Amino acid sequence: MQELTNPAVSWLSDQAWLQSFKRIFDSNHPHREPLPGEWDTELDSFQRLLVLRCLRADCLVQGLQDYVSAQLGQRFIEPQTSDLAVVFKDSSLSTPLIFVLSPGTDPADDLYKFADVMQFSKKMNAISLGQGQGPRAETMMHAAMKRGHWVFFQNCHLVHKDFRLWLTSLPSNKFPVSILQNGSKVTIEPPRGIKANLQKTYLRLTNDFITSSTKVTHLKSLLLSLCLFHGISLERRKFGPLGFNIPYEFTDRDLNICISQLKMFLDEYQDTPFKVLRYTAGEINFGGRVTDDWDRRCLLSVLEVFYRDSTLESKFAPLFNLRRGCLLHCLLLQVPWVNSELGKSAFSYFAPKMWNNLYPTLLFLLDKLRQLSQSTLPQKTSNENMNNINHENVSTKVALVSFFSFRYNKLLEVISQSLGDIVKALNGLVVMSSELELMANSLFNNLVPDMWKAKAYPSLKPLASWVSDLLQRINFLHRWVYNGIPPVFWISGYFFPQAFLTGTLQNDARRSGFSIDTIGFDFEVRQITEKPSTGCYIHGLFLEGARWDKQECQLTDSRRKELYTEMSVIRLIPEPNRKPPPTGVYVCPIYKTLTRAGTLSTTGHSTNYVIAVELPTDQRQGHWIKRGVALICALDY
Repeated sequence: MQELTNPAVSWLSDQAWLQSFKRIFDSNHPHREPLPGEWDTELDSFQRLLVLRCLRADCLVQGLQDYVSAQLGQRFIEPQTSDLAVVFKDSSLSTPLIFVLSPGTDPADDLYKFADVMQFSKKMNAISLGQGQGPRAETMMHAAMKRGHWVFFQNCHLVHKDFRLWLTSLPSNKFPVSILQNGSKVTIEPPRGIKANLQKTYLRLTNDFITSSTKVTHLKSLLLSLCLFHGISLERRKFGPLGFNIPYEFTDRDLNICISQLKMFLDEYQDTPFKVLRYTAGEINFGGRVTDDWDRRCLLSVLEVFYRDSTLESKFAPLFNLRRGCLLHCLLLQVPWVNSELGKSAFSYFAPKMWNNLYPTLLFLLDKLRQLSQSTLPQKTSNENMNNINHENVSTKVALVSFFSFRYNKLLEVISQSLGDIVKALNGLVVMSSELELMANSLFNNLVPDMWKAKAYPSLKPLASWVSDLLQRINFLHRWVYNGIPPVFWISGYFFPQAFLTGTLQNDARRSGFSIDTIGFDFEVRQITEKPSTGCYIHGLFLEGARWDKQECQLTDSRRKELYTEMSVIRLIPEPNRKPPPTGVYVCPIYKTLTRAGTLSTTGHSTNYVIAVELPTDQRQGHWIKRGVALICALDY
């Protein structure tokens, strides 16, 4: 393991770094470590947060939680369950009750249960607002006002004394302000953490439901497995693309349907029907929301861990002797699960992102705009220089470099024209249009303007890094045009990497005489020795969620605080009628950007998806699937 060097030699001595601050930097709980010397006694709790911000910004959120707990109390950082009985007391016949929802929440089930407790289950009418439902909702509300019923209007973007109006809506600037001012508002957020998810689920269950099953022991064990699967599916969303490419809004209703089906299938089948349970949960109830094939593979891989024979062992059943007591066994599930399923580097993605949402973004000074507009843009690639390329058996690659040069030239024209226009607008020579004003705001905030994005390649980089990346891409094309076909191709430098891969297959199809539909890629990770006779070498990829072991030539777990690692050169070898190996490899998808999500194309894959490569490994595929391991063409910095 490489020794970390002193990061601030100008004011921090090497001895102080090694003996004091390095201990805090390497700690798993740096926000609770004592500070060295007088700092530990003279600094107050808020000043200690400033030191933590300098050393370990990724743990600042945990430090803030401890600070709030010490100053205001533990209850201010614990998840609060919404008590509708308390909210109901604040309402009246002229004061509606408004649920302000967050993605993944649905208070309908809780409201129906509360209506049953208040003996209003037969006096409550619900309607989901949408196109054409307005007149029906108005009629329903007038009838309820006369009869003293409850009305539940869902998706909103006097009168009898018992009348109540219940509304649900996502945050929207179109919601009438007068209703918000006169209403009793309740914010509904999904529980954070596996512990909170388990607590919410088991507080809704009753002992009668569990004991009414013919296989109580099996129901208890599989119910815990199902609730853990639901909690983990929700938890994976906060880890971004490491969890799922698309953040799906799994709700309590999905879980409730699975619980009902679990009890029904256990009562109907003599043996536990794991295949049926996995299909209904993974393909229908939860899987019905999944639109990405790689996310579906991940979801089924996680579900397979919880729906299998080992979960029926007797050691799981005692957790349910007391319905609420079982929660004590789940207090420490959150962190160990992240370490075992997503890897130790997962918090390196999640924790800094949480802090970045709290910490205000530093803006560029206004003179940066003029400096950027006056900077030298890269020269266009002339199509006349295409003759410098060796045309021997490379007609497809010549067409590709012409295509990519054309796209980059169009982008450079837009950049040059827009920067010239905005300089004229700043000098008062032309009118500052709305498009130029939006562009100026983007440049001021270190963002890529939308008019540039429309002509550019997919990228998440801020403006400064984006310009540097653009220069590297232009230089790559210049070297290709002037020096001939490179021995190694920078796959991240293409507008459309799939076109390059298809061109490689076309070249081999012409050389070998096979149909291109019968040719697939074999993959080999190796050092470059010479230009290959068939296929090509590619580089410029980054591994997320794992790293490449060059000595063992296989995938291995990431190091601590290491989320992205540079991938070695990969050789793509066209091979007719190739069959993939059944074991010993991980089928690793390649994405253009870190978001991974994109528009669903006609191929069934996201437009962000490039190709899947086979990387050698000594682990089962599920090990890497649950870690969300993928190759990325370009990072976000």
